Amino acid sequence: MGKIVAIGGGDLRKKSTLPIDLEIIKLTGKTKPKFLFVPTASSDSPVYIDIMCKYYQELGCETDTLLLLQANLDLVAITAQIKAADIIYVGGGNTLKMMRRWRKLGVDKLLIQAYQAGTVMCGVSAGSICWFAGGHSDSLSFYHPDDWQYIRVTGLGLIPGTHCPHYDSDTLGVKRADSFQAMMSKRRDTGIAIDDNCAIIFIDDQYRVISINNSQAYVLRKSSNQLEIKALPASKNWHKLSDL
Repeated sequence: MGKIVAIGGGDLRKKSTLPIDLEIIKLTGKTKPKFLFVPTASSDSPVYIDIMCKYYQELGCETDTLLLLQANLDLVAITAQIKAADIIYVGGGNTLKMMRRWRKLGVDKLLIQAYQAGTVMCGVSAGSICWFAGGHSDSLSFYHPDDWQYIRVTGLGLIPGTHCPHYDSDTLGVKRADSFQAMMSKRRDTGIAIDDNCAIIFIDDQYRVISINNSQAYVLRKSSNQLEIKALPASKNWHKLSDL
């Protein structure tokens, strides 16, 4: 059974996504699940690792970190870490850098195998984009902060469509929603946008939205040369993914 929790954004230091994080743990069906944090997009930031692991330890998890930017990596050990995890949580940051690194190492294939084996796959921002066919990314801002634009980065393809996290925010003064709408007005696939402190849970061919403080998720689709934007209501009920 494939399980993905795509989180638009949030601040763990303020526990702003706590209801989502508790749902992630609940999806494992275990009292003390093994949590594996993947901080590739943040360049394996020690501060980020410390925050994530302490937070999920407080929620009752055993925690580990998958470090993929070191030299002389042990792929056997990496495979074992991924297979042992009940939760694989991908952190935010530079999506383009992360996806390139995963593909170079073959970690992309290992993560797909973990998904197929029933591991709860989740993440925020870049860690939300990665599960989709593609995502609206600010990756170029990491290389050229004074001259950049949002781009579409190819993900793992476990969920169809193009995803935009942080839909209600901006990066360096550029409104995310405006840019994503412009991108989707030129595309024929489905766009899935998620605000900060909001998440979509996907289990096989079904989904439902978790909203905190009126945050929302949206589906965007071009029809008759116009872009239609529809809010997806938060609910405990499941909906068919094919209805998006």
